Amino acid sequence: MGLAQPAFTGETLDMSGKVAQFVPDSAPSIKRPEPVAFDRAELGRILTVYGYFVAAGEWRDYAIDSLNEVAVFSIFRRASEMPVYRIEKRPRLAKKQGAYLVVSMSGEVLKRGQDLGQVLKWFDRQKLKLTT
Repeated sequence: MGLAQPAFTGETLDMSGKVAQFVPDSAPSIKRPEPVAFDRAELGRILTVYGYFVAAGEWRDYAIDSLNEVAVFSIFRRASEMPVYRIEKRPRLAKKQGAYLVVSMSGEVLKRGQDLGQVLKWFDRQKLKLTT
């Protein structure tokens, strides 16, 4: 005696010989949001500021993280330390508080704004401290 054939195409036999309902994956797949990232122009502006401080001997390393809601450019004095500064891009806050911000090592928001260039001008004060 052979195994019974499924009664209709939505059924199949499991290992015990019982009829099991087959439910195709017809549910719409949940789209994961694209990670937030800096574009080429933004990275160019950030790396210009970074390069100035590297040349001055203040900064040594950086890291770039692209997460679901935020892109982070972390700046380090040494590779083994906590970041001295973080430049963050948060598109969800663009209309409210500004998409770009500079955060200190302690977590304090030093500058926030809509335009990356204006936010990066905060580092101009740091450049003045280096020259004096």
